[in-house]
Amino acid sequence: MNLKKLILSSLLALAMVVSGTTAFAKEDQSKNRYISVQLLGINDFHGQIDVTRTVDGKKVGGADYLAAYLKKRANKNTLIVHAGDVVGASSPTSSLLNDEPTIKILNKIGFDVGTLGNHEFDRGTEEMMRLINGGPNPDTGEPFEGAQFPYVVANVVDKQTGKPILPPYTIKKVNGMPIGFIGVVTTETPSIVIPTAVENITFTDEVKAINKATKELKSMGVESIVVLAHVPGSSEKDGSQATGEIVNMASEIDDEVDVIFGGHNHGYLNTTVDGKLLVQSYSYGTAFSDVDLEIDPKTKDIVKKDVEIVTTFHEGITPDPEVTKIVEEAKERAGEALNEVVGQASEDILREQNPAGESALGDLIADAQRKAMNSEIAVMNPGGIRDNIYKGEITWGDLYTVQPFNNILVKMDLTGQQIINLLNQQWREDKTIMLQISGLKYTWDDSIPYNENRIVDITINGEPIDPNATYSVTANNFLAAGGDGFTVLTEGTNQATGPTDIDALVDFVEAMDQPISYDRDGRIQLK
Repeated sequence: MNLKKLILSSLLALAMVVSGTTAFAKEDQSKNRYISVQLLGINDFHGQIDVTRTVDGKKVGGADYLAAYLKKRANKNTLIVHAGDVVGASSPTSSLLNDEPTIKILNKIGFDVGTLGNHEFDRGTEEMMRLINGGPNPDTGEPFEGAQFPYVVANVVDKQTGKPILPPYTIKKVNGMPIGFIGVVTTETPSIVIPTAVENITFTDEVKAINKATKELKSMGVESIVVLAHVPGSSEKDGSQATGEIVNMASEIDDEVDVIFGGHNHGYLNTTVDGKLLVQSYSYGTAFSDVDLEIDPKTKDIVKKDVEIVTTFHEGITPDPEVTKIVEEAKERAGEALNEVVGQASEDILREQNPAGESALGDLIADAQRKAMNSEIAVMNPGGIRDNIYKGEITWGDLYTVQPFNNILVKMDLTGQQIINLLNQQWREDKTIMLQISGLKYTWDDSIPYNENRIVDITINGEPIDPNATYSVTANNFLAAGGDGFTVLTEGTNQATGPTDIDALVDFVEAMDQPISYDRDGRIQLK
């Protein structure tokens, strides 16, 4: 190559480098004009303010560790949100104080917006609204500040006024960019809480409520919209095999919605459906969702979105001291009852069901309730069993964590045929809920269609059931009112109430020979 060609070649290469650098700079400048926003979200905390769990052999959870993680991750452009069930089925440290400690902790962390889950209704709509808006504690009369952040729900309507019981949405601004947050809760709520708790309100279609609220937000110039949905969904870690109601709803939801936080099924969800980012981060404060957004200030629309699901491992982080103080004060106020030892377990007694639908802990709880009410039969909803009994000392607090709802036991009369009908209500087209039982034994056949009689053999106290005879049956007041769709129980006659489920369980465990153990004994069998 001669000198002239060499010089020309060098000049051309230099021009390409300069051109490429200039193009890169323009591209970088274009990206930099976007405004970054971070959303940190949780779901299904359930007042587990002082409860830790184990993931991959390491401790996770606890409100003070969750707070430390959120504080460490947050920046000046961060909003902290929740998708419902932050209270209800709580640890006794929170529940015994009407879940006020949990709300205080969310205030201290600095949550910006939340929505309702089904468990927010556990103590009724009036008590739920007191926790949100503030008011005297119903037990002590002490004042309570309420939530210092807005709650939104678009699909819960007052029957008398026809208006939402809370604002359907709220608008938050980050660096001048308006972001709309819409809340919805699963329409299954009336069937999974005590019916009297929601008798004055109506739950409307989630998608229609979201789209109506979205239309209103768009009319106000809001183009960045996030939904907080206490509606289930799950996926694999890579986003594949996404399933659940929120996944099915996504394509029907207005495309102006960019991000949907899910909840209710305590699962992992990280996927994109119809251009919408769907996320859920397990439960109990063991993880949270870190969503990073880029907003175009010209269009005010979200142009980029990513998420990381972060596990709250204790390793390598110091718990937040201010939240630790709230937890410790709550423990002290909850009293000595939490640590009172009521028994010993020689082994773990688990709520895990075998293929037939029976669990060792379900057997124990059903037996406790049957004994407490001196009935021939007892049935227990598995959703009311919230934790296991673990090997070692059993405290009152441990048992309260297993059964945290303070449901009242109800004794009633049902015919043999009604009992068969009740058991057949366990199988539905979309799900199965296996009642835990005491006093009866049956075999069922899953080859028989779900809407036919699947019971092929059944005995009560060792004798074949008589469809025309009358039997005494115990259930908690949630089930007795038709909860979880077991409407046959509403047909019960001669109803009488007894102690709470937790009192029955404590008394039963205390009366057993120590240390206790419990195994499945084949009271439910699969043909």
